[in-house]
Amino acid sequence: MSIALPELDEQIDLQPSSSGPWQTIVWDDPVNLMSYVVRVFREHFGYSPEKAQRLMLAVHNDGHAIVAEGAREQMELHAQAMHDYGLWATVREGTP
Repeated sequence: MSIALPELDEQIDLQPSSSGPWQTIVWDDPVNLMSYVVRVFREHFGYSPEKAQRLMLAVHNDGHAIVAEGAREQMELHAQAMHDYGLWATVREGTP
């Protein structure tokens, strides 16, 4: 007994869907102190006190802030690090 297999003319695109950067977003939460968030941004990202303070205020006032941009894998590592510090963070695809 033989089985007839259909012919496949389908083209598969193996290129990335976008060339834009990925972003790590930190979200406001009711638990962590603002001074702690500044310390995390300085310790993990190496940001200056001014930049860390500015990002923390964006998180506090706007509900979230983009804290890093780059390759998806690196942004996922940053998001995991933020979770390890007890902060809420997600990764999203940015605009090119």
